[in-house]
Amino acid sequence: MALFRIDRRTEAGPAEVWRRLTDWTRHSGSVPLTRITVTTPPPTGVGTVFVARTGIGRLAFEDPMEVVVWEPPGRGRPGRCRMEKRGRVVTGWAEIEVRPGPEGAGALLVWREDLRVWRLPRALDPVVSRAGRFVFGRALTVLLGG
Repeated sequence: MALFRIDRRTEAGPAEVWRRLTDWTRHSGSVPLTRITVTTPPPTGVGTVFVARTGIGRLAFEDPMEVVVWEPPGRGRPGRCRMEKRGRVVTGWAEIEVRPGPEGAGALLVWREDLRVWRLPRALDPVVSRAGRFVFGRALTVLLGG
């Protein structure tokens, strides 16, 4: 698996960062050639399923994910969400952790992801990890921008 981690500090508070990052359909505008569809009724919680469809036409694949941990941030408590990737092409997991920033200002965000791409040799895991860090780093920039 290709593990990567992205750390960000933002001026927005934990509740706002959480709202922006867990509005799954907003991710469509931040990941190139990807559309997100939530397939379960709101509100989001454990058991929520959404599908990221990436690509163009017949050269696309689906990446279904299920929320398996849902702990929104609360009074001095960090928020944590874990999604399990249940697709045929991409498997693994992703975690979002949001906590108050230093001295209560803003928020600290940690995005961790562990990917496995079907039929891709493990020797390429470092390349997948770097690509994931780049793509999701850009996505976080868009999502946290407002």
